[in-house]
Amino acid sequence: MELSYSDNVRENVEILDAVSASEGVGILDDVINQGECEVVQLKVGMKFDTVDEMYELYRKYAQQKGFSIKKRSSKKDNGVLRYVCFACCREGKHKTESDTPLQPEPTSKIGCKAKLTARLDLDEKWRISVLVLDHNHETSPSKSRFWRCNMKISNHVKKKLLLNDKAGIRMHKNYYTLVVEAGGYENVTFEEKDCRNLVQKERHLKLGEGDAMAIQNYFSKMQKQNTGFFFNIDLDKDGRLKNVFWADGRCREAYKEFGEVITFDTTYLTNKYDMPFAPFVGVNHHGQSTLFGCGLVLNEDTQTFVWLFRTWLDCMGGCAPRSIITDQDSSIKSAIEIVFPDAKHRWCLWHIMKKIPEKLRSCNEYEKIKSKLKRVVYDTQSPQEFEQDWSEMLEKYKNLKQSDWLSTLYAEKHRWVPCFVKTTFWAGMSTTQRSESMNAFFDGYVHSKTSLKLFVQQYENALRYKMEKEIKSDAKSFSKTIPTTTPYEMEKQAQSVYTIAKFKEFQQELIGKMFYEVIGVQEDTPVKMYDVQEEVWIPKSTLDETSPEIETEKVMKKVTFKVSFQKDKCQLECSCHRFEFRGILCKHAICVLLRNGITLLPERYILRRWRKDVRRSHTKIPINSDGWQLTPDQVRYNELCNLFAELADVASPIDDECIDIKKWIDKKLKAITEKGSSNGSSSRLNIDLKNIDSEVNETEKVLDPPITKRKGRPRGKRLEPTRYKKKRKKWKRKYRGERRNPDTTEHGKYSSVFGS
Repeated sequence: MELSYSDNVRENVEILDAVSASEGVGILDDVINQGECEVVQLKVGMKFDTVDEMYELYRKYAQQKGFSIKKRSSKKDNGVLRYVCFACCREGKHKTESDTPLQPEPTSKIGCKAKLTARLDLDEKWRISVLVLDHNHETSPSKSRFWRCNMKISNHVKKKLLLNDKAGIRMHKNYYTLVVEAGGYENVTFEEKDCRNLVQKERHLKLGEGDAMAIQNYFSKMQKQNTGFFFNIDLDKDGRLKNVFWADGRCREAYKEFGEVITFDTTYLTNKYDMPFAPFVGVNHHGQSTLFGCGLVLNEDTQTFVWLFRTWLDCMGGCAPRSIITDQDSSIKSAIEIVFPDAKHRWCLWHIMKKIPEKLRSCNEYEKIKSKLKRVVYDTQSPQEFEQDWSEMLEKYKNLKQSDWLSTLYAEKHRWVPCFVKTTFWAGMSTTQRSESMNAFFDGYVHSKTSLKLFVQQYENALRYKMEKEIKSDAKSFSKTIPTTTPYEMEKQAQSVYTIAKFKEFQQELIGKMFYEVIGVQEDTPVKMYDVQEEVWIPKSTLDETSPEIETEKVMKKVTFKVSFQKDKCQLECSCHRFEFRGILCKHAICVLLRNGITLLPERYILRRWRKDVRRSHTKIPINSDGWQLTPDQVRYNELCNLFAELADVASPIDDECIDIKKWIDKKLKAITEKGSSNGSSSRLNIDLKNIDSEVNETEKVLDPPITKRKGRPRGKRLEPTRYKKKRKKWKRKYRGERRNPDTTEHGKYSSVFGS
């Protein structure tokens, strides 16, 4: 019996009354689908009028089942397409074509046999001849939206993207507008990079006054929606807002997983009250930045930071972090000693080293001093070696003894010198740049005149962006693997448990093992000792201060690392302390394991925080959705917009059809408008506005914070070296020159868009 898709729709498609929201079925319309979800059934013998119709049904089936498809092969007879084959994207075997085989790219190919083949019958219908539905891998409907076959940009969205780009709107904001319109990332059928590719191929916000009161109402509303939402507002004696802290439930739950190490930074001024933004940032299992809450503070003194840290600690249930990275700030240091007395406090190494020109350029033999100082800081392997080299440096360049800056740094060497801090776990972080990159996210969203309420709303956008990035990386680690490069079992073991980002780190350590050799062994004690030697090529200037300008010439240096191994406990310790610092076993320890016949990594050296097979509770908690949840009116509006957009695409080339459609729309619009007036829709609007006003009045009055000048900082911007200011001014002059003398051809091109 022959089956026809077009004639027997009810036999092949069933309508579900409800679909589990947790599975997050993808989009079947241009941007979103707010209707019912069709469960597609495929059978051998089904017939289709076109190949595209058949492909679309198979794509929807794959989307619901949770796998991706591709067009595998086709055959023609006398120029007529007669045979097509669609297959699972994990079909086939990986072929190494990389120029760097020791650093292979992720691959999705694992030899899956699932496929659909069809032939063109004599009646000019496409009939399914072979259908394999079983897969040799897991499938996940909730991750279907990340598969390439489900990503598309409709014509009306393309037009909007191009028009906004010509209007000068940044792509990030351009794309984010579509995300908000669709009701969230999960309802969008394309990624930001797809929009960027489209545009390349073709071719500040302010809410007004009211602000401390509005932010308190906003926080109260968020807390009602989500009991996990936490906030605290600090007022002065006049009832003015001084400091504010907030964190949502997802941030608080993520802290339980990744809160051992945080970075804290307050150097970026972003709002009209000159209140520094102070985010608490950590690292997730993909090595990405994750937020643990943030504050806005009026002053940068010890008392303010004590309030902020205690509030944050209360938010996190009294569980203090083990390690904290901050800038070299005395107020922050004092506050940490008061609130987190047991935490390891480290200063940002990058901020310290970039001050070398400012602090030491006036010294004689500056270039030699800079080269020597960098070698002492970066190349010393132990505190003893550092002390010796530091003393030699001061003895050789006696004028350095007069430097108060160096003297202060030496007194606090345990807070910033790598060989002093490497025995503590820092999740691979050594600077506060993760906090600064979080600040940079707000560029293009807010500026120095942004109100508090708008700033808090943009913070939610940052959370959503970070959450989406984490979900996308989860999907990548779920569906792809980095091919192994060695026959060692421990590499396969790491491949199966680490996220892609962390497996890459381990793989580089394993590959690096081949450049090491064990030169000394002491095996007659319960704890065996090994000397592992490496030959490294380093710039000659790091060894010879007499020629610091010779950066291209390199020399070989032998470096020896000591590894202790207790076989009965399978416990290792290397003098490089990479595992203690980053949480990934080092190449020196791997050498010792393999030498002792241990082919698998001991479980103690596979940290839970880097694993991809762990169910983490914070992933189940949504971010507060104020302004994101679509009302029934908005749902209907989006459905109509999609239908009208599709109608416009089809009818716009046909003049007669356009005339008829416009007449029908005018007639329908008049009828609906008259009906709405008779029902008194405007009175309902007045009621809603009154409800909003009463909500504000019921809240205790909070006054806006005073606008104060920051200590030692230009208002509304960060401190930066003079050389950067000169470059920026030069760029602005060039840019203004281009604006004053615009290219007439470009102007004509843009004008033609509007028909002039």
